[in-house]
Amino acid sequence: MGIQESLENYLETILMLGFGEEPVRSVDIANELGYSRPSVSIAMKKLRTDGYITMDGIGHITLTSSGRTIAENMYERHMLLSDWLVFLGVDRETAVNDACKMEHSISEQSFIALQKHIEEWKHSIDGQ
Repeated sequence: MGIQESLENYLETILMLGFGEEPVRSVDIANELGYSRPSVSIAMKKLRTDGYITMDGIGHITLTSSGRTIAENMYERHMLLSDWLVFLGVDRETAVNDACKMEHSISEQSFIALQKHIEEWKHSIDGQ
């Protein structure tokens, strides 16, 4: 990805919080992640400077196209990995926590191979 894991987590959190009706604010991110407001503020400044988010005059945060691409990639990885772990018998809470760690370290090649394998397996089940 080219950015720090913690910043990827922030982008993914902004994406997920943005699924709701309300605009995303720094305080929402701090509450969701359990981080201090000053820590989130520093991260938001970094994300703004690097061009991954914009922030309007009243503090509403929006992902830029490059920020959205990274966030969606992390979210896709997270969902596939956590669902796969649950299917393998891991309890949902552990699966979600493990997927959060795995999504940042798995290579693109391995993720694509895993994704392809799961899709082929699903297709074989549906075709029976």
